[in-house]
Order: sequence, then C-alpha cells, then structure tokens
Amino acid sequence: MFATQSFTDPEAALARVIDIYDHNTAILRDGFRRFSDGEVLSQRIRAHYPFVRITTEKATHADTRQSFGFVAGPGSYETTLTRPALYRQYLLAQFKLVLENHQVPLEIGESSMPIPVHFAFPEGIHVEGSLDPDHLRSLPDVFDLPDLATMDDRIANGTYEADNGAWRDGLHPLALFTGPRIDYSLHRLRHYTATSPDQFQRYVLFTNYAFYVDEFIRLGRQLMQASDDPEVRKYRQQYTAFVEPGNVVTWSGNQDQPAAAASGVAPARQPQMPAFHLQRADGSGITLINIGVGPSNAKTVTDHVAVLRPHGWLMLGHCAGLSASQRMGDYVLAHAYVRDDHVLDDDLPLWVPIPALAEVQLALQEAVAGITRLEGYELKRIMRTGTVASVDDRNWELRDHRTPMLRFSQSRAIALDMESATVAANGFRFRVPYGTLLCVSDKPLHGEIKLPGMANTFYEQRVAQHLQIGIRALELLRNHGIEQLHSRKLRSFAEPAFR
Repeated sequence: MFATQSFTDPEAALARVIDIYDHNTAILRDGFRRFSDGEVLSQRIRAHYPFVRITTEKATHADTRQSFGFVAGPGSYETTLTRPALYRQYLLAQFKLVLENHQVPLEIGESSMPIPVHFAFPEGIHVEGSLDPDHLRSLPDVFDLPDLATMDDRIANGTYEADNGAWRDGLHPLALFTGPRIDYSLHRLRHYTATSPDQFQRYVLFTNYAFYVDEFIRLGRQLMQASDDPEVRKYRQQYTAFVEPGNVVTWSGNQDQPAAAASGVAPARQPQMPAFHLQRADGSGITLINIGVGPSNAKTVTDHVAVLRPHGWLMLGHCAGLSASQRMGDYVLAHAYVRDDHVLDDDLPLWVPIPALAEVQLALQEAVAGITRLEGYELKRIMRTGTVASVDDRNWELRDHRTPMLRFSQSRAIALDMESATVAANGFRFRVPYGTLLCVSDKPLHGEIKLPGMANTFYEQRVAQHLQIGIRALELLRNHGIEQLHSRKLRSFAEPAFR
C-alpha cells in the first residue's frame, strides 16, 4: 500500500502517480500470467488506481480569462488516474495550473478503486480465449472485472452527487472522467479504429464518407515524402509521421534525421471506424476518423475520443441542402442545430442550447476563404451560415412531407444530415470545442436527389477542397493557443478543475 504524499512540484507529483500505477498494474499482470498458466491462487489479487486530491479552504483567485485549472470553491476534490505515461503532458499542465491557482499541495496516493485486470494490459487481452472453462468461471473470484457502475458519465452530464446524496458532504470530482471510464474508452478506441490511443492527435476531423479517407491517405503519404522545395519542406516538417489502421507508420522524409523504416501491419479487414493520424512531435497533429452514417456511430466514437481531451473536433461531411438558392457543392457553416437525432436526449436534454463557438466559426470561415480565394461578399456565393438539422432516419424523404417540412421551416434549417448535431452536442457535453462545415451533395426537396452519376462527379470536384479547408481550420485553431480555444461557454459554474 502506498502512503499518501503531498507535492508542490508537478513533475514529482506525476512521478509518484507513475510509480503507483506501474507497480499496481504489474501486480495484476503477473498474477494473471500465473493464473492463466494454471497456478491455483488461494488469495484474491487486487490493485488500485492512483488518485490526486486537492483540499482548499479558500475561494479561487484564478485568472478569470481561463475556463479551467481551478476548483469552484472550498472543499476536497479528487479523481482517479490511469495511463499516466499516455497523459503525461496533459496531467503536468493540469497539476501546474491547480498548484498556481490555489497554492496548496497536491495529494497523491492509492485510491480504493480497484483496477480491472483487463485494464492492466494497455494492449488488451483476450481473457476468454486464453483460459479453460474452469479458470474462466473462477476469474471473478480472483480478479476485479470491469464494473459499469464506475464508468458512467454523471460528472460530465452534471448529475453527479457526492456520497450521501449531498455534494457538500463528499469529495467533489477533480476531472470529468475517472480512471475506469478512461480505460474503458481507450480499449474501445483501439477496437473501433484499429489504432492505439497513443497515436491520436489533439485535433480531430470526423467524416461520414470514405472519399474523405482516401483523400486524407493520399495527402498524408504525400506530406511524408521528402521535398527539395524550401517552402514545401518547411510546411511538411511540422508533421513527423502518418499512421494508418494497424498502427502502420510512415515516417517523414523531411526531418533532419533519416526517415525510419515503415512499421505496423494493416488489419485483414477495415475496422468499423478507421482512424488516420497526421502526427506532430508534440501531439498537436490531426486525426481523421470515418464514423460512417448515423447519429449512433457519431455518439459512440465521440464518447470515447473525449477521454483523450482533444483541443477541438470538426465534422466534415455531406448534407442535403434545404434552400432553393443553394447549389450542389455549396458549403454550410453550422451556427445552430436541430437535434432530431435523439441519441443524446437522456444525457443532454433538448432544452440545452448548443452554442456556436466564435473561435471555431472564425477559423472555419477563414479556412474557406483561404482555400477558395473568395472573401467578404463573394464568399456568400459558395457558403451559407445557418441551422443544420440532424435526423436519425436516413430515409426521411419517404415520410409524410408535412411534418419534416414544417419543422425545417420553423427552425430556419438550411441543411440536413445525420451526424453533425450529435458531434456538436457531445462536444458541448464533454467540453471539447466543436464545429461543423458541411457540403451540399443533394437537394431532395427540390428534385435533386443523390444518384450515382451525379454523386461521383460531385465527390471528384469537392472532397479534396473540403478536406483542405478542414485541415487549414484546425491548423488555425492550433495557432490560437488552448487558453483561447477552450471557451468558457463550455463550462458551468461548478466545473471540475481539469480541462
């Protein structure tokens, strides 16, 4: 058992977290190895997550321009931690801010929260495949297994209550996610995307079409190629590697040292939501994920990506244009959403507004202007700002038109898709800056439906430009700095200190 210690140095505090985590997960891995080898274990093997706690008796006097890094008021605040090596820079930043803002030490110790044996293996283990029936039946008697009761999103949803049902009588949460909740999502990410969590970058593009993936792969591989042009080489040098499913890594040929050999093995079949990572040395590169079609997929992937605490995510996809004045290939910059997708209704009530974030909106508009070389009034020729409606029925056109037409008219919606409102709403819910830029690919209310010949021509003309706009927008956001990007619009009056 590790005794709780106090620290005023973020590096020393993190080192203690790493010591506890590494020691305790090693106990579980060793115990499971002996158990799977057939050894009869007479005692339960249990190890616990490390925790970080802060106790303050004073109100905060933090820089009010920031939206995170301080607790709401006097009391004790705590969270369990996992994978500290993966979250090193994130944890150091949070530790530093809390120490600066409150001038009280961080307490680091061993929590009472058991680590499920599955989560002691970062790469994952197939427990059922390695044990005979007798050992499989006795597994819960020897090890702690994942417990859904410790993985819910009450903190993020704002419905968490401390012990005894009274917030003031118990520990307040220091972070949105507990150790088990993070571990669960990290393993789900590997399953859905076929890449390791440590490959993910801090800026994320979501798309609902494979055409964008094809273009991102082409662009990513091109950026890794060495260039003799000084300007091209300078731009490409910011990206160090391109990673594809199976952790297939192509290293940049534009660095000062020779490029390493490619590594990784492509999966036999594509994962459900393949992810691709244009990496920077500091992790602030760009990840693209093809979430496929539908709000359920959009919720699933954003539920899990959120635990990585990205600095921002954007939705790039196709939509139905609802206005007669729109043309195929026009862009829609969403400034509001009609949430007819329903997948988040129980977590985020429909009466909660999803505000547009000025920093993201301006970056997207600037990116459209820069890539298309249109500005001011001329930009209105190809882009409209307006409300996007997201639905859960791909064949909404086959319903009685009176109901959807009335809703679209009353909401002033100018575009319809199936994912954007979900991505934005989950960004709001998890305090991740979000934005949406869609491209009109059909106009079903005006007789222009998506047919193969029309669609193929559209894809050839617009996908590359649309993707370039998304990448440019994220690069602009990166240049803003996270202090400006993490808007106070995303934070409530009693928020966990960790971003």
